[in-house]
Amino acid sequence: MGSFSIWHWLIVLLIVVMVFGTKKLKNIGADLGGAVKGFKDGIKDGEQGGAESAAAPAAKVTQDSTRATKDTIDVEAKNKS
Repeated sequence: MGSFSIWHWLIVLLIVVMVFGTKKLKNIGADLGGAVKGFKDGIKDGEQGGAESAAAPAAKVTQDSTRATKDTIDVEAKNKS
């Protein structure tokens, strides 16, 4: 009574496919996979960045700017002394 059977889940899956369509579900899966990959890369870069010197993050920003798209705005912040 408390848990759903396999038939309940199949009916829910059928309704989701009918509402969204298979193409949209495929795109959602690809976007989710890309987000997970980006998260893992960010975690890996963060772990490696902890052992680097203070000058290294500036070089890292320069490397990341090569991946910029046409919608990216590159800004450099400077401290007043």
